[in-house]
Amino acid sequence: MEKLELNKKENLGLVFDFMQRTMVHYALWYQEVKDNFGAERAAEIMEEAWQKSFSIQMKRLSKVLGFELEDGIPKALLELDDEKIDELREAVAVNWLANDGVWFQAVEFSEGMKPAKKCNDAAWGKFSPYEALRIKKILSLSEHPGIAGLKKAMAYRLYGTVNTQSFANETENSIDFFMNECRVQSARKRKGLDDYPCKSGGIIEYTTFAKTIDSHIKTRIIGCPPDVHPDNWYCGWQFYISSNNEE
Repeated sequence: MEKLELNKKENLGLVFDFMQRTMVHYALWYQEVKDNFGAERAAEIMEEAWQKSFSIQMKRLSKVLGFELEDGIPKALLELDDEKIDELREAVAVNWLANDGVWFQAVEFSEGMKPAKKCNDAAWGKFSPYEALRIKKILSLSEHPGIAGLKKAMAYRLYGTVNTQSFANETENSIDFFMNECRVQSARKRKGLDDYPCKSGGIIEYTTFAKTIDSHIKTRIIGCPPDVHPDNWYCGWQFYISSNNEE
């Protein structure tokens, strides 16, 4: 192995750059498998790859950094109290949202708002069904878990951790969902800015998420910026199953 002439900061910088490259390579593998075998099969294959990859990475890092593992998880994390683990989960989720925001701004500031929104909507069209497939796996949901399954799945979304959301008018075949507090919109409000017009992306996001959880579920918009909305929610969506269960 060739010895690189790096100082400590440069060496650690390269370590983190390696991590970034690993994430990008991982994502490219998923996209290629998805293109070849479809989203559901790709999710199954990635689950197998992720379990093996996570185990390999944790074992190797534990040897280098000297931390113990218990059932494949760093023991120090398992020894945290429940409140601290909740804080950790929230921090990771907020970092995801920040990552989404910096990508949007990177495109917006270099290419303009319209291309940024186009990229944003396209990204949600891929990420939202992927997130739904992951949650179905985590919760062991059936192929058609219905409205009850969708309601349960919504709490496991990244947005379920970073934002405040609620449900209303629940029946066996329909439910209304509201985003009561949105970190992005609340931040804009504090700065005196208008709501970000997220309607186009929201339609893609919620429609594809619900349909992936259960292909019988349809989505109807109640309201989403730039629509006028009340003070107690930013966007609202109705999920329902038609009586004839058309695909």
